[in-house]
Amino acid sequence: MRFWESEFPQLRPVKSSTGQRMYRKRDVESVLRIKQLLYEQGFTISGARQQLRAETKSDKTQTAIPFPTQAAPEIQHIRQGLREILDLLSARRTG
Repeated sequence: MRFWESEFPQLRPVKSSTGQRMYRKRDVESVLRIKQLLYEQGFTISGARQQLRAETKSDKTQTAIPFPTQAAPEIQHIRQGLREILDLLSARRTG
């Protein structure tokens, strides 16, 4: 495990105040993926490192969700209601 930590930058367990490695779920998933690439698919360490980098890039681009350019009618209705409430509160404050 320590060797893989030195070879794969994605694998960085948090260390406790006593220096003990504490593996998170993400770290365990990375270890399992590294094991799969090396032992099941026959990648070299360098090849596995490149594959993980490519997968990370792919994950980042796939998770991007476009922001809608126009608000949905429900949101516009809620926004209008909030403006009316704000107007009522402002009128009470000044009146």
